Amino acid sequence: MHQPSLTDLRLFLAVVEAGSITAGAARHGIALAAASARLKGLEADLGSRLLARGRRGVALTSAGEALAHQARLVLGQMARLSEEMAAHAGGLRGEVLLYGNTAALAEFLPETLARFLLAHPGIDLRLVERGSHGVAEALAQDGAALGVLADWADMAGLEWRPYGLDRLVLLAPRGHALAQRERLRFEEALGEDFVGLAEGSALQAHLARQAARAGRPLRLRARLTGFDGLCRMVAGGVGLAVMPEVAARRHGRGLARIRLEDDWAKRRLLIAARRFAALPGPARALAEHLTP
Repeated sequence: MHQPSLTDLRLFLAVVEAGSITAGAARHGIALAAASARLKGLEADLGSRLLARGRRGVALTSAGEALAHQARLVLGQMARLSEEMAAHAGGLRGEVLLYGNTAALAEFLPETLARFLLAHPGIDLRLVERGSHGVAEALAQDGAALGVLADWADMAGLEWRPYGLDRLVLLAPRGHALAQRERLRFEEALGEDFVGLAEGSALQAHLARQAARAGRPLRLRARLTGFDGLCRMVAGGVGLAVMPEVAARRHGRGLARIRLEDDWAKRRLLIAARRFAALPGPARALAEHLTP
């Protein structure tokens, strides 16, 4: 049995994290055909099927789960080795894997991360968007990664620090029947048309789950890739939108902001890791930078 190369392990994890070979290949920076060939070669070398390929992407087999776990350990050790060698050459070097929910990655973190990257030219960031539960699960598996997530996620086995407060609000045009309300429950608005974020957005998946729990459909007229586009659609009268209050203040001027009273709409954001003290140097430096 041939030993997998570090390149193959990085590609395999990129596919696992992206959920599809196409997205994983793009993240890894190689052509789809080359990525497919490398993955098939990896499966042949190891003598096991690693990925179950389907119309909606890929899922891990039991052998794939085992390889993903070991690959994270191996690449984590290589990152620590690079870090120690770089320390002798002067300055921290390496890549930090940061998981975050939609609000964290889109609104809370960009300026802070920009300052960190300018202060640490030898460190690169790899950002992965997931729902808060997905962030917690990823951190439990990867002790070299950091995450920013809502406090209602299962934090068992993780260490955490407070980061900020994230409130979700409903946006409506000023002339809308709900625009005079200061606050309401999400289910009260579910009879209306909505606009939402693109498929794959952690926030949009969260809202769909809450609508399902309320037993009402979430009628989406359109999906967009960012909060600014959502606000412009709301202003045009296409539908309502739910987004973090900080995003609504930035992009939704002139629109009515109505606070959602639901418990799940008030979220503390946390910085989390499996063990902060065990993080590689670059990730440890980022954790300190993010800590208020």
